Amino acid sequence: MLDQRLLKDNPDFLRQACRLKRVKVDIDRGVERDSRRREILLLKENLQNRRNQVSKDIPRQKKEGLDTSALQAEMRTVGQTIATLEEEERQIAQELRALMLSIPNQPSPDAPEGDDASANQEVASWGEKPVFGFKPKPHWDICETLGLIDLKRGVKIAGAGFILYRGLGARLERALYNFFLDFHVAQHGYTEFFPPFLVNRDSMLGTGQLPKMAEDMYCCDKDDDLFLIPTAEVPVTNIHRDEILEAASLPLKYCAYSACFRREAGAAGKDTRGLLRVHQFNKVELVKFCRPEESWAEHETLRRDVEDILQALKLPYRVVNLSTGDMSFSAAKCYDFEVWSAGVEKWLEASSCSNFTDYQARRANIRYRGEDHKPQFVHTLNASGVALPRTLAAIIENNQLPDGGVAIPEVLQPYLGGLREIRP
Repeated sequence: MLDQRLLKDNPDFLRQACRLKRVKVDIDRGVERDSRRREILLLKENLQNRRNQVSKDIPRQKKEGLDTSALQAEMRTVGQTIATLEEEERQIAQELRALMLSIPNQPSPDAPEGDDASANQEVASWGEKPVFGFKPKPHWDICETLGLIDLKRGVKIAGAGFILYRGLGARLERALYNFFLDFHVAQHGYTEFFPPFLVNRDSMLGTGQLPKMAEDMYCCDKDDDLFLIPTAEVPVTNIHRDEILEAASLPLKYCAYSACFRREAGAAGKDTRGLLRVHQFNKVELVKFCRPEESWAEHETLRRDVEDILQALKLPYRVVNLSTGDMSFSAAKCYDFEVWSAGVEKWLEASSCSNFTDYQARRANIRYRGEDHKPQFVHTLNASGVALPRTLAAIIENNQLPDGGVAIPEVLQPYLGGLREIRP
């Protein structure tokens, strides 16, 4: 979240963040509540000083034989007033925390301003769209012919938006996320983790999924109040929640595979066929912790890490700088990577690459000790490195063969026992 001191020092900064992200928050109410909180603190301080002074006067006056009943009555009133102020302060603190959690991160100045994806800007592209001597099929037709996925039984088991992979489909899915992990560890120097797929409420608050995205999350109904993760960003970022890191250890570069669970998939009623929009999917996530002065350079390095793996798969892609109204609640800047998928003739989002500045670190209390030995907040970044199953859909469609088979990208062949093609 943003610094609460901004309610006093620069509320217009908070108003601008809300305006750019197209989020409505009553900043004026926050300013008034913060002013009252500071007023209470001053009143308490004066009353406590008075109580401290009288606590010294009463024994002295008693020793001198003076009547202290008026002072004692005053102290009872002072104690009751302090208790009342402390309760009001507690309630205001809760209200202010809820308000600050509802204010989005301030977008970077070079993020294009706009209401939605129509204002996004393409900033780079790579590769050529494949050309076929036949009409390319969508991946769901290819997968059905080759027996790679079983959509009907996936629905029977869990409902719409859940995929049952089978045979070489399951092996190809596994080959992809194993390749992603191996590539990022060996080529980019990430440390691999395998996190829990369930997290507690504090973890979801720490990365900004709560309270904003509560309706899109899967929450367990038991008293343990656990959530199925929407991305490995959540558990991996929270590895260092409430910790102080040493400056010499930064930047930290972590990667992790996880299944991801999101209710919102298919909510718009479009792009729901096959693998394009599902409630459960696999993904490898890249997470960085760095010093503030390094975060924009690290963001560009993170972008290159994603590009490297898409190029290794020989997937044509474009990089899009998201508008202020299209990027996530917590991001200051975000690149989306969209891969071309020949069968559906669409650009499919395969990765988002975000710099959160100190927004998540404030929520999760992740700090580092700088050269002056004073703890300050790190900057956090993450990217999908990359997400399935849209990447799988693009690979199948772009590498389809005239007889309905699929050619296996060269980098994946070692993960499939040297298999070069999947044939009908």
